[in-house]
Amino acid sequence: MGSIASYCGGLLCCSQLRSSNSRIVSGLSVLEQVDKELMKGDERAALSLVKDLQGKPGGLRCFGAARQVPQRLYSLDELKLNGIEAISLLSPVDATLGAIERNLQIAAILSGSAAWYALDLSPQQILFVSLGVLFLWTLDLVSFNGGVGTLVLDTIGHTFSQKYHSRVIQHEAGHFLIAYLLGILPKGYTLTSLDALKKEGSLNIQAGTAFVDFEFIEEVGSLRSIF
Repeated sequence: MGSIASYCGGLLCCSQLRSSNSRIVSGLSVLEQVDKELMKGDERAALSLVKDLQGKPGGLRCFGAARQVPQRLYSLDELKLNGIEAISLLSPVDATLGAIERNLQIAAILSGSAAWYALDLSPQQILFVSLGVLFLWTLDLVSFNGGVGTLVLDTIGHTFSQKYHSRVIQHEAGHFLIAYLLGILPKGYTLTSLDALKKEGSLNIQAGTAFVDFEFIEEVGSLRSIF
């Protein structure tokens, strides 16, 4: 996964654009120290370092600075009164990967037809090839929960679709930004299934951002014990 220093270095520099060069260097040195603690697996030390310097010179700017409002249900009239369209709060539907998958299926059918005519395959040979493809597809679904297919599709999507590639980056950047402003420390990220496979050994992750969230887990655990 990518390092926290490379991930939030851009935000640090942007937030300190009007600050002195020495202060920017100081902030980057803090990020490097945080990175070292995360690489050692000491998440508590990394988070402690960030919180000890929170709001102080050389600390991470804007970390945990978001103002939160009490959670409650809002009526449609209240949303309209504040100029908020309710439909904009729903998860956006992205059809990019679906379109790529359909195009791959069409290309596979056309390639199969061309091979049939070019190689003069018999119906029996076509049956064996079809059964082989069906077996591999079923094996992927059963053994890897469709991970191999997802890996191939995601890799092709990132390679040939700039729209899909940009959407994934923006999506993960959103995870990072919200968590950062709420005071949840990001510790790494992946942007592709291939990257997740290489670094995390997982076939079922397209992209993701990991956080130092042991405080949240402990809080949820204590709430469960109470109720």
